[in-house]
Amino acid sequence: MKIALRGKFKVQHMRADEVIGEYEFPNGIVNEGINQLLDAGFNAGSAVSLWYIGLINNAGFTALNNADVMNSHTGWVESAAYTEGTRPEWTSGAAATRAITNSVTVDFSVNATVTFRGIFLTSNNTKSGTTGILWSTAAFLTNVSATNGDTLRITYTLSG
Repeated sequence: MKIALRGKFKVQHMRADEVIGEYEFPNGIVNEGINQLLDAGFNAGSAVSLWYIGLINNAGFTALNNADVMNSHTGWVESAAYTEGTRPEWTSGAAATRAITNSVTVDFSVNATVTFRGIFLTSNNTKSGTTGILWSTAAFLTNVSATNGDTLRITYTLSG
């Protein structure tokens, strides 16, 4: 049996408690993320127990790359245009039916006028930090323009 890992993000864009946009799109699991999984699962490497979601700014965006790592991703920059003091934690439930997901959304409270290009998942919660393991990156199918007071509610599912 062939196992192909697939991840997808679902995002609800809220304004004044109303859904103004819903987006669902796949992610790319970067080389560093796959290496982390293989090392932790088959080579006595350290498992990552906490993961965090970050937002990718559209400003200066050129590309996502499988070789991206937290301290070197020349095609994109993180957006810190949200009120949370750290990157919010992605809290998953136990794996079941070959999938793992979060049952409670990861929420970002936007505090500026900004255009988001995508999302990433990392092992470091430091807002705009450059350390930790980068698991995956994903670009919205169309850019998401947000204003102060908007909320992005994110669900991430990984399946195989």
